[in-house]
Amino acid sequence: MSDHLARLNPEQRESVETIDGPLLVLAGAGTGKTRVLTTRFAHILLTRRAFPSQVLAVTFTNKAAREMRERVAAILGQPADGLWLGTFHALAARMLRRHAELAGLTPSFSILDTDDQLRVLKQLMEAERLDLKRFAPQALMAIIQRWKDRGLTPARITPAEDSDFVNGRAKILYAAYQDRLRTLNACDFGDLLLHVTEILRAHPDVLAEYHRRFRYILVDEYQDTNLVQYLWLRLLAQGHQNICCVGDDDQSIYSWRGAEVENILRFEKDFTNATIIRLERNYRSTEQILAAASGLIAHNTGRLGKTLRPGRNDATGDKIKIVSLWDSDEEARMVGERIETLRRSGHAASEMAILVRANAQTRAFEERLITLGIPYKVIGGLRFYERQEIRDAVAYARVLNQPSDDLAFERIINLPRRGIGDQGLRAMHERARERAIPLTAAALSLADDGSLRGKVRDAVRTLMTGFDRWRAGIIREGHVTTMAIMLDESGYMDMWKQDKSVEAPGRIENLKEFVRALADFDSIGGFLEHVALVMDNEQNAEGDRVNMMTLHAAKGLEFDTVFLPGWEEGLFPSQRTMDESGVKGLEEERRLAYVGLTRARQRAIVSHAANRRIYANWQSSIPSRFIDEIPAEYVEIETAGSLQRERMIRAPSFTSQFPMAARRPQVIENWEKPARPARTDGIPVGTRVFHQKFGYGMVTACEDDKLDIDFEKAGTKRVLDRFVERA
Repeated sequence: MSDHLARLNPEQRESVETIDGPLLVLAGAGTGKTRVLTTRFAHILLTRRAFPSQVLAVTFTNKAAREMRERVAAILGQPADGLWLGTFHALAARMLRRHAELAGLTPSFSILDTDDQLRVLKQLMEAERLDLKRFAPQALMAIIQRWKDRGLTPARITPAEDSDFVNGRAKILYAAYQDRLRTLNACDFGDLLLHVTEILRAHPDVLAEYHRRFRYILVDEYQDTNLVQYLWLRLLAQGHQNICCVGDDDQSIYSWRGAEVENILRFEKDFTNATIIRLERNYRSTEQILAAASGLIAHNTGRLGKTLRPGRNDATGDKIKIVSLWDSDEEARMVGERIETLRRSGHAASEMAILVRANAQTRAFEERLITLGIPYKVIGGLRFYERQEIRDAVAYARVLNQPSDDLAFERIINLPRRGIGDQGLRAMHERARERAIPLTAAALSLADDGSLRGKVRDAVRTLMTGFDRWRAGIIREGHVTTMAIMLDESGYMDMWKQDKSVEAPGRIENLKEFVRALADFDSIGGFLEHVALVMDNEQNAEGDRVNMMTLHAAKGLEFDTVFLPGWEEGLFPSQRTMDESGVKGLEEERRLAYVGLTRARQRAIVSHAANRRIYANWQSSIPSRFIDEIPAEYVEIETAGSLQRERMIRAPSFTSQFPMAARRPQVIENWEKPARPARTDGIPVGTRVFHQKFGYGMVTACEDDKLDIDFEKAGTKRVLDRFVERA
């Protein structure tokens, strides 16, 4: 036992040996969180305070659970059998099968996937004669899952929590959906924790059974818990209160999937005799990186507070480099050149990472690395041209460029849905073979001679006449604008606008980036040839690779060198996040910046561009506020070539140096409009309002379209007026 304790620093050892009572371990980035958690687990077993089956250990991923199991077994010197160790959902499913009848199910209940959930919901909505084009099942499913994340059954939904979806019928449809799942002896993933939490609330005997069973509770990544996970843990910990939560409030970056940073911030209020131990010795990064990151995150008010310091003796290192560039193209060149220089000096590509705020940013860096012949991989997602929406857009471009491209036409004929099923597509193939014509011509032929009827015939004619119009428009509007018009008029862009999944906004941004990429080429044909070559190069890339990912995907990872591009207002911090969540959203964006900086072991290079291309045009941008918030003594500022020359020469105007398209076409302007238009009627101070997320509140101040609102449950927030309604 002394061997594994001897490997811990004083704070880590205190976290392991403080066994009884509630404990919150605030574990900063790189401070040995996993070591503390696994050693504590093993220590409880080695000191015989509990049998393996009397410890509940909860993680967020199967990978983390597997790693914890292996490390505990290594410390014990033997496999630890009978553990209650796993993810929230796995453990909840195990409990629910033991008490399924209390939730109106049998122990053999099925767990539905997303497709099955939507199928059930669609059937219920059709039975209510709802227009599924106007009221998308995905949108209702998102509302229902949000309620489940907050621990709300249909009976617990108050007017403040209700939604205006389908004129206030979301709650009724939710109840019908739950009834239908019980009839099917099924539940979705959200039900696993919801049902178990309701059982523990309603059946004191069951709760008492688990109080007797679990003498100790261990929770990993506590800052990422949502409300129903929090409630489940609170109920289980009520008896003995021997709960140890390990997490970092400064790394809470998943509110978009229901995580509540408030769960970790109120730990001391939940458990009045709680102990808080801060792990601040970082064994990953240099002193300069840690000081810069600590100075940045100190601007957040919603935090418990800690300051990282190096745990190694050799951790002085270089300052954070802030590189100012003329435009986004030069930024991609800068990153590529520095990666190439590091590789030539012996640094492994796998120890370098490019961390972006949004998936759409990867394209410029992917293409630059391909040009330089530097292998790379995208972590936590697909490469740009492999993404579903980009493959679809490329297929549209291929049909526009070459009407006889049958494979591309077959991909997009029913995207968005036009009612063309397997039978209609089979008829098109038969007509094409009979007459030796392309599928596009066969489709139009079937529509013209009456073989296709009703809505299907009209949809095919609309699409085919659309392609004729778009091809003619290339000469008049240019290929970039025409591509945007085609994605808009075909309904493809609107399909993703109507999609309410968390991935949809990212897909829309990727489509915008796709149109931007076209501006680098003289024609659609030239662009498609480039895409084909890029895809070929990507498939052949092997060996040591540069890592590329979003900041969200980077959490938990570390690299020698980290590039952090795009630190500009509106991009990072994200304007959409700030518009939707106000100060709370800004603080989460700052936590995301903190996560990015603390991924770096030796060097971090932050960059921002003075100009970014928006389709065929250029748009000026200003550096992110986060750059100014990093203490100056830990920063080294560089100004790259063309921006430096521009500042010296001060040319008369930007447009005289860079030719631009005349005026942004209306279709592209429409893409940039917010999902909810600005209000035409002002909301004065003193008005009682309702917000879908924050509930009811009173307007205390107005500034243009921004309102300061004192919400009854959520406190004071700043939100855009278009996101509230008069109560």
